[in-house]
Amino acid sequence: MPNAEALDIEDPQVLVVMGVSGSGKTTVGREIAERLGWPFFEGDDLHPDANVKKMGSGEPLADADRQPWLEKIRDLAGRLLAEGRSGVIACSALKRAYRELLREGGDAVRFVYLAGEHAQIRARLEERSGHYMTADLLESQFDALEEPGPDEKYVLEVSIAGSPEATACEVIKHLETN
Repeated sequence: MPNAEALDIEDPQVLVVMGVSGSGKTTVGREIAERLGWPFFEGDDLHPDANVKKMGSGEPLADADRQPWLEKIRDLAGRLLAEGRSGVIACSALKRAYRELLREGGDAVRFVYLAGEHAQIRARLEERSGHYMTADLLESQFDALEEPGPDEKYVLEVSIAGSPEATACEVIKHLETN
């Protein structure tokens, strides 16, 4: 599998791996980062404690809850790019407005949308333990999701039907050719 050197990626870029909870953002994001030799950042780690408690009690977040969290992720992306560094960040980025806010970090912020079927993602969440985002909140994630439109040229949509490794390879292949 190619690495960043083999791809000859000269200009820094930040890939935001997005999708609903359980779509594989962390797993695929880590795989992409490892293969490219880029740092990986878990967006969930930037949630304020109040958000984690709210989700842990089964209550979906409102836009006002997400705003400071998204601003932290935007600032992280901007900092990486200002330092001339690339990186991968896992972040749901469910709404177009969220993606637009994250792109304020720089034009080199691009998105990888992990698209999957509701039943497949629910099954993943039901198998997962120790995470504050439960299967009970999945419906609220799908309700909030605004799938990227064709005008969002900075978004690559990939299916999660295959393995995380295959999904990461597909993303890296796309980086090679674009």
